[in-house]
Amino acid sequence: AAFPGAAARQQLPLALCKGLGRTGEPERSTAAAGSPAGFPASLGLGTGRLQPGMEPWKQCAQWLIHCKVLPPNHRVTWPTAQVFDLAQTLRDGVLLCQLLNNLRGQSINLKEINLRPQMSQFLCLKNIRTFLSACCEIFGMKKNELFEAFDLFDVRDFGKVIETLSKLSRTSVALATGIRPFPTEESVDDEDIYKGLPDLLDESGGDEDEELYDCVYGEDEGGEVYEDLMKDEAADQPKCTENDIRSCCLAEIKQTEEKYTETLESIEKFFMVPLKRFLSASEFDTVFINIPELVKTHRSLMQDIFDSIVNKNDQNLYQIFINYKERMVIYGQYCSQVETAISCLDNISKTKEDVKLKLEECSKRANNGKFTLRDLLVVPMQRVLKYHLLLQELVKHTTNPTEKENLKLALDAMKDLAQYVNEVKRDNESLREIKQFQLSIENLNHSLLMYGRPQGDGEIRITTLDKRARQDRHIFLFDLAVIVCKRRGDNYEMKEIIDLQKYKITNNPTTDKENKKWSYGFYLIHIQGQNGLEFYCKTKDLKKKWLEQFEMALSNIRPDNANTNFHEFKMHTFTRVTSCKVCQMLLRGTFYQGYLCSKCGAGAHKECLGRLDNCGRANSGEHGTLKHEKRTNGIRRNSRQMDSGLPKMQVVRNYNGIPQPAPHDGPPLHIQTGDTIELIKGDAHSRFWQGRNLVTGELGYFPSDAVKPCPCVPKPVDYSCQPWYAGAMERLQAESELINRVNRTYLVRHRTKESGEYAISIKYNNEVKHIKILTRDGFFHIAENKKFKSLMELVEYYKHHSLKEGFRSLDTTLQVPYKESENSDGQRSNKASSNLLSPKAIGIAIARYDFCARDMRELSLLKGDVVKIYTKMSANGWWRGEVNGRVGWFPSTYVEEDE
Repeated sequence: AAFPGAAARQQLPLALCKGLGRTGEPERSTAAAGSPAGFPASLGLGTGRLQPGMEPWKQCAQWLIHCKVLPPNHRVTWPTAQVFDLAQTLRDGVLLCQLLNNLRGQSINLKEINLRPQMSQFLCLKNIRTFLSACCEIFGMKKNELFEAFDLFDVRDFGKVIETLSKLSRTSVALATGIRPFPTEESVDDEDIYKGLPDLLDESGGDEDEELYDCVYGEDEGGEVYEDLMKDEAADQPKCTENDIRSCCLAEIKQTEEKYTETLESIEKFFMVPLKRFLSASEFDTVFINIPELVKTHRSLMQDIFDSIVNKNDQNLYQIFINYKERMVIYGQYCSQVETAISCLDNISKTKEDVKLKLEECSKRANNGKFTLRDLLVVPMQRVLKYHLLLQELVKHTTNPTEKENLKLALDAMKDLAQYVNEVKRDNESLREIKQFQLSIENLNHSLLMYGRPQGDGEIRITTLDKRARQDRHIFLFDLAVIVCKRRGDNYEMKEIIDLQKYKITNNPTTDKENKKWSYGFYLIHIQGQNGLEFYCKTKDLKKKWLEQFEMALSNIRPDNANTNFHEFKMHTFTRVTSCKVCQMLLRGTFYQGYLCSKCGAGAHKECLGRLDNCGRANSGEHGTLKHEKRTNGIRRNSRQMDSGLPKMQVVRNYNGIPQPAPHDGPPLHIQTGDTIELIKGDAHSRFWQGRNLVTGELGYFPSDAVKPCPCVPKPVDYSCQPWYAGAMERLQAESELINRVNRTYLVRHRTKESGEYAISIKYNNEVKHIKILTRDGFFHIAENKKFKSLMELVEYYKHHSLKEGFRSLDTTLQVPYKESENSDGQRSNKASSNLLSPKAIGIAIARYDFCARDMRELSLLKGDVVKIYTKMSANGWWRGEVNGRVGWFPSTYVEEDE
């Protein structure tokens, strides 16, 4: 099942929790008399007191708000709220762990909780058990006062959960915060309302509002310290007038870089040197990570920025940031290890009194005790994520077209770096989850890391296709394998590992007719005809989610276009920092960052597959890895930019700058045989033409006789992320897929017998109809009088226009993509969560690049997509939004917000 709160959980690792003051003590409820904005006065929550005469679950919700775990306007306070809303809010265990840390700082080591357990029953249960253990060990509660993990996760006894939280509210630690316990003596008995919760959970499919925790956490830790450090230098600066905002932007870049470099140097001088005698070599390396490398890099960067702004009128500032991107990938290591560094430092301070005193002494010498080493260690993570914001502001206030375009290149470079750093942090989160799986599964003799990223886990029933008895199992789904286990208490016994590279997934729609628990099935069929398996899910919604997760895993193993142009791309872990051969942007993360061609060694993003030239051309040096750019005369361009429509030329001979173009033309463009050139300026009588090398991204002049017109080859498009695309599928399989769906459910399939041909299959009047999509002269159409440049355009058009334009008997639009839920029984309108409102868009953005989702939480994008933005609260650079009815998380650096 999917669970809530990606936005908030990404804030937790370093927050050591918002709601804690600088001393680690919880902030007390300070609500003034009268209800907060958006808060029903009838609930009496504005006074910080619990309203008598309310059911205990509502009083529990009030208490959680006073403890700063839920925002004051959370939906549990709405007039339509039901107890199920509170149960759903708590059932992944994240907020319960947050609650204990708010009541008493650092009650729970945040490395022990899982911040995004939406796809994982295992991780949710682990969070709940971590909470229960801390209740005993830290808050002195007795075991008989606690609920069991499944009482909450399966909401089989939510009354016991409320009872436990009530007892927690009356512990001495909780009472010391000054927050009133619950329930009051006048509370209303509500025992009966808990009985139907398990059925409501089954009907809801575990759906939840992803923005649940946005108001709880705010900015990640370090933001306040960073701002204090940066503003010290600028406090005496005169305020900018409207006319010189650009100068102020430049001044801010220069001054903050100077102040930041000074901060790094102070860590090295006032903490690293004195503490070397007090810490073991292991502790020293853990706490200070790669600070010396950062100091060296930023001393150099600071000098280059100063020289550019003061002496060169900032004309080469953009090139400085482009050049430093490669050197600054060391932030990936720093940001992935800083949480461990802080944890190690905290532990040392607790256990070694002499080191604790030395740390205080160092802090006084460094900054009069204003900031501790713990404060300062978070600053680098803040700084590296500020460069693209500083450049964004500078771009906005730059009017010269050439300067603006150049600065956009620098902005792209720093956005790419920010996203790289964020993905390293996210991958380290995934690695911790995988380690927890590994430690909990018995009989597992090799590392789970070899199977890629986790896609989900949970209970399922399995039988082989020769119809042996169904077995209750817990499966862990990874990109490359399914780990089949039997649950034994809190641990699991490994029974089988299924190599997904040898299987395909197929729905079994006939099982949906039984309409009872554990009857909803799908097949895992061996590609070479060996015995397959059938999986049975508890509910239809869970079956849909499992199918989506399996399809996502198989899409990662066998992506569209993996073998286009004779390449052989497979998922790969790159041991060195590598850039994509197509778009020149970094392959992000720490493992399985992208795809490697086993033949030519090229590395690429999933969304970039199919855009490379024919395989076979040998590359110089190590394929795809970052190296210093030798061709610096031209301007490096980001080849992910939208196709300009300019003519394309193919290079037929090498040109290395000799002979030189005329001085008034510009720099030479270095080209090699096989490169593709986008022609910008040139005529038949000119000896040199101007163009952009789409392989390197450089701009310059080249001999007109070194190129020839490109053959017109359509660029392959990856449709695998679209909810209507079924991939390779024949008529009979399409009919099987659609026959039990509601009318007007459709899919678009690739006709395997006709290379490059597509068809629409749609259920209409209780029959499945098939429409061949014709392709001619680069256009797609089903009716001669209406042609489209892309398959996407065709589908979008017929979502709003009847198919009868081409087929008189088919008077219907394309309404329900087959990957979306049928909703045919109307039950969703009666669900307990029916009071959820559609999220409010806080902005609009345009996708600048393609992005292919790696799991079901993410939102795939195509260049030019209009994205509704719902939240920007993620600390890891991900926003949540919607495109064409699909909602999910996407990298904020892949879009440009419409002002």
